[in-house]
Amino acid sequence: MTVVYPRKLESSFGTLSARDVLKQVVRDREIHLMTLNRYRYSEQRSCKDLTELIEQLNGKSPELVRDLSRHISDEARHAMWLTDLLVELGANVGTPMGSSYIDEFERLLDREYANPDESLDDFLISTLAAINVTEKRGCEYFSAHIYALKQAPQTEENIKIRETIERILPEEAGHVRWGNRWLAGLARKSPEHAQKVDQAKRKYAAIEQAAFVSGMDITLGAELRRVGNLLDIADTLPLWQRPQYLLERLPQTLLAPDLQQTRITAVQRAWQRDPQAFMERFVPMFLSGLTRNQTKLSKPEGGTKA
Repeated sequence: MTVVYPRKLESSFGTLSARDVLKQVVRDREIHLMTLNRYRYSEQRSCKDLTELIEQLNGKSPELVRDLSRHISDEARHAMWLTDLLVELGANVGTPMGSSYIDEFERLLDREYANPDESLDDFLISTLAAINVTEKRGCEYFSAHIYALKQAPQTEENIKIRETIERILPEEAGHVRWGNRWLAGLARKSPEHAQKVDQAKRKYAAIEQAAFVSGMDITLGAELRRVGNLLDIADTLPLWQRPQYLLERLPQTLLAPDLQQTRITAVQRAWQRDPQAFMERFVPMFLSGLTRNQTKLSKPEGGTKA
């Protein structure tokens, strides 16, 4: 059975691992607290999304409903711990500004192709594959965050943050194992089920990667890179589903109103914090996105002929 892990982030500085990203995050208190608030928001939002999933099931698969109820309890506890931490640190606990990973992930989903009333197993495969890939990303970043905090100065604040994330990580890892078990059980039902599980894993890995990158890449040319990610997702769908999927999502991907707002906010904050650093570092980084697109376009599709 296919095993899928989150891919690294491609940036203007090269390929960045989760540890690379968090190493920079913990050095800047403002960005650090904003990151923690995004964690809090994601955990809180998961409770709402999982509750809606239980309502969609409407009593079908009682074992899954039971497991999802426990999952909600875990996520609510994580949100509570992070909220307590942020309030204690005097940080913001409002809805995070900028592009939303969760909203982009949901926008890229193809919910119309999965319905528990038509095919319960197909619905479970799609749903569990989607949950599983996002939980894997969370584990990757929580683990990297703990590692970065262990390398950072051992201030009282950093220790409190690390201890909070260390309480959350084991339960998130448990969620990944739980999803793996459910998907493996569904795959064992038949060769057709195994094929559907593998296809769902590839599809939702592509969706998750596109959603993740959308919140990290604000440089010029990001719209075209988003279109490229959208095509990667379409490639995982059956041929007859691809045109409708692309037509429904291509306009918003190209216009990307959330991206434009994030850019404006980032430019304003960078200028207000340090005008010199804005000109020396932020502007070149922002413009580097165009270079990345030009480099991709200039690469030949195949090898040269003698």
